[in-house]
Amino acid sequence: MIKWPKQITVNLVEQLIKAEKDLQKAILIFDAASGEYNNGFRHDHSTFGLMISRFVSANQFRAAEDMLDRMKDEKCNITEDIFLSICRGYGRVHKPLEAITVFQRMKEYECEPTLKSYITVFSILADENQLKLALKFYRYMRELGIPPSVTSLNVLIKALCKNSGTMDAALRIFREMPIRGCIPDAYTYGTLINGLCRFDKIGVAKELFMEMSDKGCSPTVVTYTSLIHGLCRSNNMDEAMGLLEEMKSKEGKLRESLEILDRMKLQGLKPDAGLYCKIINGFCDVHNFQKAANFLDEMVLEGISPNRVTWSLHVRIHNTVVQGLLTESDPNRAFQLYLSMRTRGLSVEARTFDSLVNCFCKKRDLHKAARIFEEMVVDGCLPDEGTWTVVVSGFWDRKKAWEAAELVQVKLIGDVFEAAI
Repeated sequence: MIKWPKQITVNLVEQLIKAEKDLQKAILIFDAASGEYNNGFRHDHSTFGLMISRFVSANQFRAAEDMLDRMKDEKCNITEDIFLSICRGYGRVHKPLEAITVFQRMKEYECEPTLKSYITVFSILADENQLKLALKFYRYMRELGIPPSVTSLNVLIKALCKNSGTMDAALRIFREMPIRGCIPDAYTYGTLINGLCRFDKIGVAKELFMEMSDKGCSPTVVTYTSLIHGLCRSNNMDEAMGLLEEMKSKEGKLRESLEILDRMKLQGLKPDAGLYCKIINGFCDVHNFQKAANFLDEMVLEGISPNRVTWSLHVRIHNTVVQGLLTESDPNRAFQLYLSMRTRGLSVEARTFDSLVNCFCKKRDLHKAARIFEEMVVDGCLPDEGTWTVVVSGFWDRKKAWEAAELVQVKLIGDVFEAAI
């Protein structure tokens, strides 16, 4: 029996379920929270989604789908990601038809599938070597008016590369990509080279490898490995050894992490927070904070959330990237990442607050500066003399500057004392 506090929050229930490794005990926590409906508590998409994820991880798909029905009955918003977690689960256990069934039910639950849903299901069909069904699904996407993209064409090429009889079709689509406004990337080349080597078409694979380098598209570890293996099978040992030395000479910590990420995606595996953090730290080390921010966004899209083990890691890299974006004169991106941190409950460091306030005061964006300053105080992070000076100076040139500065100071001092009590 769980003894709940007077005020039960969704966040509390979510944390308890996440902390419980045993699925049956997690169910008991969820059900115990459901028993508090008479006291005003209601499960929302986050707690429902978490339980669905737990059921999917344990291959209890019927229980996961029953949760969808319950969400519908309780008029709870069912997000696209919840449906996709079930679809990916079915893909993982090699049940692509069931994944399609779940996808087709989305509209029944008033969830409109976006491009992300179509690509996910299409990729599941390709991974499971359901070529006819994958091509039929792709035609269906086109009939709906979904334009071709690099991502969708990469999936299509991957499907066609699984059989020797369709390799020519994969190459034809690859050659047509620029005509459709889609520029092939490293994944495109890697997929084709891997397929060509698997079916002993080493000559064409080598030509693509050279073309890839000529167009400034860096080969990944997967691409190198595929070509080296193909050269060994065709008894071109000298070329294989030369390629191996080239690969070794180009490897570095950041590059290695990126290539591991690429390999995992190619194999349909989900990277963990540790790998993403290595990549993000690598870009921070070379002061490429834009790419670091892109990989933070990718982490969120992949559903990689902080847990007890990775919490401090998430906090550190998010603060580092926000501060780095400010040094690169991209305050808007920094502010969006700051808002994302607050939404996800990640702690904002005092130095990050100071940098944001200082930046927006200098840009005369006093609305954002005042908002950040107030949230800084609410979080119990007391501003120092330097931050006070920057805030007051920001209001100095405005009309009635003294009055405005005085009002802000009185309000914020009040907030400081309230936070300190």
